[in-house]
Amino acid sequence: MKTIFDPATRDALTTRVNALNENSKALWGKMNVYEMTRHCAIWNEWVLGKNDIPNKQGLLGRIFGKMALKSNTKDDKPLGKNMPAGSAFTIKQKEGDLATQKKILVDLIADFENFSDEQFMHDFFGKMTREQIGIFAYKHSDHHLRQFNV
Repeated sequence: MKTIFDPATRDALTTRVNALNENSKALWGKMNVYEMTRHCAIWNEWVLGKNDIPNKQGLLGRIFGKMALKSNTKDDKPLGKNMPAGSAFTIKQKEGDLATQKKILVDLIADFENFSDEQFMHDFFGKMTREQIGIFAYKHSDHHLRQFNV
């Protein structure tokens, strides 16, 4: 399975991010290309421990999280369309400098080479293994890049 911890996979994601431009349109969902790149950056910062978004599992996650995590990391099946984003990852700023945002996202993808937060707690899935983090981080990026047809 693809994992963001694999250098070739990170390189492929970087190539796809760099293919985005101001004219990139979503095939589904409500975000524009700037919002998507910002959303992915904030999400990756969270997983990498670079922001102060809480890593506390909610009640629904405690009930269904492990089952959903297993379902989402057991094979190469992509994430489904129109999955909800947590409120901490909803982007309110609709416009900004896409080139800068792409660079931030590319740098964050590269930072997974040095991932060391073995205590990462997903707000829905709960405690994840390094392998699960790698697979899901790849799938999250892939989901949004497919959303914009790259």
